[in-house]
Amino acid sequence: MASIIDGTLANDNSRTLAPAAVGSQVALMSVVSVITILLFNVLRPKNKIIYEPKVKYHEGDKPPPRISDSLFGWLPPLVRTKEPELLDKIGLDAVAFLRFLRLLRWLFSGITVLACGVLIPINVVYNLRNVNEKKRDLLSMLTIRDVSGSFLYAHIIVTYLITFLIIFAVDVHWRAMIKLRRTWFRSPEYLQSFYARTLQVRRVPKKFQSDEGLADIFLSTKVPYPTTSVHIGRKVGKLPELIDYHNQTVREFEEVLVKYLKGGKIKANRPMIRIGGTCGCGGTKKDAIDFYTAKLQRTEAAIEEYRTQIDTRKAENYGFASMAAVPYAHIVAKQLSSKHPKGTEIGLAPNPKDIIWSNMNTSDVELARKRTLGFVWLFFVCFFNTVPLFIISVLANLDSLRTYVPFLQQWFDASPYSFAFVSGVLPPAISGLFGFFLPIIMRWLTKYMGALTHSKLDRAVVARYFTFLIISQLIIFTLLGVIFNSVQQIVIQIGKKASFKEIIDNLHELPARIHSTYINQASYWLTFFPLRGFLAIFDLAQIINLVWLSFKTHVFGRTPRDIREWTQPPDFQYAVYYSNILFMAAVGMVFAPLAPLVVLAAAIVFWMSSWVYKYQLMFVYVSKVESGGRIWNVIINRLLFCVLLMQALMILSTSSSFIWTSTIPPIVFVFFYKIYINHTYLPAFHYFSPTEQEISLAKVYSERADAKGNRLEKRFGHPALHAELFTPMLHKNMMPLLGQVYQGKIGRDHAKLEEYGGQRMEAQVVAGGIKIAAIDQVCCVRAAWRCGMLIVFVL
Repeated sequence: MASIIDGTLANDNSRTLAPAAVGSQVALMSVVSVITILLFNVLRPKNKIIYEPKVKYHEGDKPPPRISDSLFGWLPPLVRTKEPELLDKIGLDAVAFLRFLRLLRWLFSGITVLACGVLIPINVVYNLRNVNEKKRDLLSMLTIRDVSGSFLYAHIIVTYLITFLIIFAVDVHWRAMIKLRRTWFRSPEYLQSFYARTLQVRRVPKKFQSDEGLADIFLSTKVPYPTTSVHIGRKVGKLPELIDYHNQTVREFEEVLVKYLKGGKIKANRPMIRIGGTCGCGGTKKDAIDFYTAKLQRTEAAIEEYRTQIDTRKAENYGFASMAAVPYAHIVAKQLSSKHPKGTEIGLAPNPKDIIWSNMNTSDVELARKRTLGFVWLFFVCFFNTVPLFIISVLANLDSLRTYVPFLQQWFDASPYSFAFVSGVLPPAISGLFGFFLPIIMRWLTKYMGALTHSKLDRAVVARYFTFLIISQLIIFTLLGVIFNSVQQIVIQIGKKASFKEIIDNLHELPARIHSTYINQASYWLTFFPLRGFLAIFDLAQIINLVWLSFKTHVFGRTPRDIREWTQPPDFQYAVYYSNILFMAAVGMVFAPLAPLVVLAAAIVFWMSSWVYKYQLMFVYVSKVESGGRIWNVIINRLLFCVLLMQALMILSTSSSFIWTSTIPPIVFVFFYKIYINHTYLPAFHYFSPTEQEISLAKVYSERADAKGNRLEKRFGHPALHAELFTPMLHKNMMPLLGQVYQGKIGRDHAKLEEYGGQRMEAQVVAGGIKIAAIDQVCCVRAAWRCGMLIVFVL
């Protein structure tokens, strides 16, 4: 193989194996990461609203473990807290994420031992014996780039061992996830939840779109357990938009009041608002407080009237049915999973909070149109997101370009260290920056295309974003490198006065160039992983959140609602984190037999990420809606696909001889193992399979109990029908001033606030019957102020 690759190509290639560039990136990211960790240790004890929001806003009686205020007091809880306790406190979605990281950290540790312990010595020995000293460097000696002949059998044997190791590790964790799912199914929280014993019915034919029609559908199925209640969905029209309009009005009203009563004193002039103007000109000026008070009266009255008429509105093509017990619902759902009684689709109902209600009533024709249009937009978005790859490719190939661009050569001669720094640091940094917005756009497009639940949205985004990363970063980026190499070779041949025929004849070397380009890209990925490690540490330090919260609390004002929303635990973006971690796993596996140092870098990042995100999920982030780890199968499928990528690159690496045929069996092993997963693990993963004893001892709800209070309709009716409207909130120390704001009698009452878990707060009733709740947020205001002072000091 060394004969195929020109000496110049070996030394000046796309993303050249430049030790200086790699060393610059590793050194920079290591120093910055250490500084960031020290900063986190200093800031954490004094800013718990940022670094431990779940201590204040935990769910029910599930507070996170106690954590010391000492400098490294956050480490002992991470070590002591084991999976059973985590399952109870942070949920199965978070536990599945941490288990996947555990799988990767141990898996890549094993792959590192095989790749670095076996292949690096073989590569070094071969290079010392067979490769001219001028045609190799420190990093190239550690790769398969110049290795050929019988030495390649060692690499093939290692790929077999890696494949078996991956299958073994995945199987161990698949079994563990089945046990976790069973534990979750049997947990009191799940067994007592109403949605766990509810079935969802979609694509209901028009003649069955009534409660009686749904009951007839279930009677026709002859399932062993009857329903206790049924409910057909009803069109809600503009009610959701009207509620959003009301709630936005409440926010604006709160902002006006807080600014008017700032500092516990009434300002000299009442706030005014301009109605009907443009850019501050024209329109009519009105008293803002009176305007918003009247506006809230009108919207509340309109919403109540709308809700009273809902029973007379047209039925939708979906509905729900409750069963008497959780095991009954799972048994029936499993029996009907492959059947379509009366043309319907029947399955387990998701958590009502997980449902994207705007997509529930989408017709087949509209769904097909949206999906077609969505895929077209998705294609264009992905296409335009490949444009930055050209910029990254140019930066990554500066060493190749300096031969043809004079000022680059001058820069290199004047300052080789800064040249190596830029070529090593900028490409992965730009790649990460442009990759920030794509998952957000993909999520919006997937929702537009008809996803029914937020958890399904996550699974779709993982599949699409991961595919984009593989195609753009591992395929298109490599092809750009091949183009650089090919153009370079043509320039060299033209310089040697080669004929057009000789240049065309050299195209048979294209597979070898692709292979060599992948190997030479190792230097880029050795700069990529230190950046990913730093980003994990940076995520732990929450610097951006600290700065942003300080800015918002001092610039945008502080209504009680703002303070609560700004300081409560943020949702963990599973789709983005899973996609990025899977991509890192793909890179590590692809380069394991080609450039073993890459897999070592990946293993280090996975170990760091495992501890960082354990802290984040224990103390900072929450799951938007618990799905019970449903995304597990999606990510394992992608992990197995990474094995196929690794084998495909090995086939390319050995394509010059019949050795490549020996790389095919591992691909077959992976396919057979996937079939085994589908037949053995998936049924147990999707459904609760109770024992006879569990069925007999299951808590059974009567039809009368479910019918009482319309439980099914309240839980699975459109949220707009039952959602509590926002109640205006004001800081408790400002409440005594309301008597001066509103001329007239102020009543006293209590208001139930969903934002505070349904707590009843003291409230005052002002003109028009509008309640204003008193909220004590002094601690949060002080926390925000402390954040601002500390970050100013740090900066």
